[in-house]
Amino acid sequence: MARKASSSTKSTQRFLEIAEIKEDIVVLKDGTLRAVLLVSSINFALKSDDEQTAIIQGYMSFLNSLDFPLQIVVQSRKLNIAKYLDKLNALEKEQANDLLRMQTAEYRQYIRELVELGEIMNKRFFVVVPYDPLSDRQKGFFPRLREALSPTIIVKLGQERFRRHRHDLMQRVEHIISGLNSMSLEVAVLDTQSLIELYYNTYNPELASLTPLVETNKLQVEGEPESRI
Repeated sequence: MARKASSSTKSTQRFLEIAEIKEDIVVLKDGTLRAVLLVSSINFALKSDDEQTAIIQGYMSFLNSLDFPLQIVVQSRKLNIAKYLDKLNALEKEQANDLLRMQTAEYRQYIRELVELGEIMNKRFFVVVPYDPLSDRQKGFFPRLREALSPTIIVKLGQERFRRHRHDLMQRVEHIISGLNSMSLEVAVLDTQSLIELYYNTYNPELASLTPLVETNKLQVEGEPESRI
């Protein structure tokens, strides 16, 4: 019974494909790497015909320039304005003018009711750039065979080898950023903290709104004395 209880309380982390997140890179359990880019949006419908044609042609050229797979993710979440409301509350308390203080309070209440009644959604767009070390054709046959038989070996690579794989991945990222910038899209590479928050909010949408994520230096991976992040 004790063993059964122990197994039922194990962290769900062992069911995730993520092995670790470090140096702005997601390392999966199969040894492949991922970089995640946050991309801005454009209102295509408001563009002129010439602008729309230019965007479509730019997107076609961008896709044709790729020689590796790409993942585009659109995430919709209910708009969270808690921090903004806290800021308004602080401004209200600091306001010396009674009229401005009352107007700030009314505006704060209006924003709160608007979001609650309208359920305003916030959309974010991500591009996931993969890199598979096994696809490196410069490797010899036997090293690639050994890694194919035991993919977790890649996860346990030394820091020097990881940096080499990371460098190859970031070259792909630079190519993606250049292509997206040509379509007037702004791109930001998610750092380690942002990646952790992204996956935490994705796998725990309800819990994330109630329980804030702890600092990365306080995170601990199951079965290890220190954080691997």
